[in-house]
Amino acid sequence: MIDTGLHSKGWTEEQSVKYFLENSPAAESQIRAEVQRYIIMPGQATGYKIGMMKMEELRKRAEAQLGSKFDIRGFHDTILGRAQMPLDLLDQRIDQWIAEQKAGLHKSPR
Repeated sequence: MIDTGLHSKGWTEEQSVKYFLENSPAAESQIRAEVQRYIIMPGQATGYKIGMMKMEELRKRAEAQLGSKFDIRGFHDTILGRAQMPLDLLDQRIDQWIAEQKAGLHKSPR
């Protein structure tokens, strides 16, 4: 909400801090640091949330398709083990990892 408030609604830094303080148990120093990060990196919080939601979707897909063969360590290695990438490529990487797990290849993502 802070990211949207700053960059879409035109909130000031102080308005953002006030909103955050009223809606979070975090310490004021932490809140101020986060608000300043949102100011200099528009879309950072939104991008983080979209990525998190995509990773949750991919995990559910992998768990559903692999059942007892699902290995959280292997999944995490595949998700986090390489450089950043667009989410559509990450989607393809997970599909490939799922296929390898089904085939018993257990190929390392690195």
